[in-house]
Amino acid sequence: MKIILKKEVIGLGEAGDIVNVKTGYALNYLVPQGFATVGTPSAIKQHEETLRQRAHKEAKLVADAQALAAKISAVEVKLTAKVGETGKLYGGITSAQVAEVLAAAGVEIEKRNIELPEIKAVGEYEARVKCYKGVYADLKVEVVAE
Repeated sequence: MKIILKKEVIGLGEAGDIVNVKTGYALNYLVPQGFATVGTPSAIKQHEETLRQRAHKEAKLVADAQALAAKISAVEVKLTAKVGETGKLYGGITSAQVAEVLAAAGVEIEKRNIELPEIKAVGEYEARVKCYKGVYADLKVEVVAE
């Protein structure tokens, strides 16, 4: 019997897979527990159409994220901070500060999507910005003394 999995079932498949199982397993366990739906020809056809539409939307989102990544990479982030006599910062540079500079440049990014190394001294650093699943932008952050 063909079924369409709604959730991942260990040893059987991932959510969205169409698999063949024994009728009793499908009707007595998988369907009542909400793990699967019966794979009628119309349900399978509808599922394939949904997957096709989802793939089209996903491709558009990835293209938009790549354009955003290119825009982010073009931005120069220059931050000023108070520095002690030894050249170390009094505080650290945070992702919120980098997000503010990006917002001023016209790029809205949530601070949790910015991966910064620990910045405790003046210099240039490499940051990584997550734009979408698997799409990252490299960003140079320059810290100068106030």
